Amino acid sequence: NFEFQWDRAKYPTALSLKTVTEIISKQVSQVEIELKSRSTAYNDMKAKLHGLEQKKEGSLQTRTLTGIVKKEDLVLNSEYLTTLLVVVPRSVFTVREFNLEEAEKQRQEMSRLIADKKEQYGTFVRWLKVNFSEMFVAWIHIKALRVFTESVLRYGLPVSFQTLLLQPEKKHAKRLREELNSLFRDLDPTAAASKPDMGVDIPGVNAGQQEYYSYICYSINISLLDSS
Repeated sequence: NFEFQWDRAKYPTALSLKTVTEIISKQVSQVEIELKSRSTAYNDMKAKLHGLEQKKEGSLQTRTLTGIVKKEDLVLNSEYLTTLLVVVPRSVFTVREFNLEEAEKQRQEMSRLIADKKEQYGTFVRWLKVNFSEMFVAWIHIKALRVFTESVLRYGLPVSFQTLLLQPEKKHAKRLREELNSLFRDLDPTAAASKPDMGVDIPGVNAGQQEYYSYICYSINISLLDSS
């Protein structure tokens, strides 16, 4: 079940609506900035790892020889001998340069990036879970503010209305809507025409326009909370 209680510690009710809105906006902006920073750092690391992994692909003429050429295959620390690695395809041969130290550095770099990616991924996911929860709560508070503001604008002062959070089963949603329309029809008889109201307030989501009712109603899509 979905329950809501105004967070007085974060958003004191003694403050003006404008101030509360600014607090929420600042909170969201800070999370957005940190999200971009963390996302950029993680994607940069993925790109570096992908670049090293690509060097392991392709033919022997272009791919890295790390893991293929071993230390015992080379003549090391010789003043007169140099080991040449030759790739011999069917028609021609190609001489490859190979530096054992550079190859070892590349292998260590890849191992480090793989470990860092795994660690950073776990940290990033945990951060996302915590801050998604924070942002969702902030969004619900915005919804509550909209209900309050719209109610005052439509019905005037003094404040005399009740706010409810309803979570009907899908098969009963239509019936509930019909009952609510019938119950509050006297507040605005013209609402039956389903005049367009404000659209959904999720940035980047274009879900069309909400219907207009004689009572104030804002839908909350909680399908994204489904663990599946």
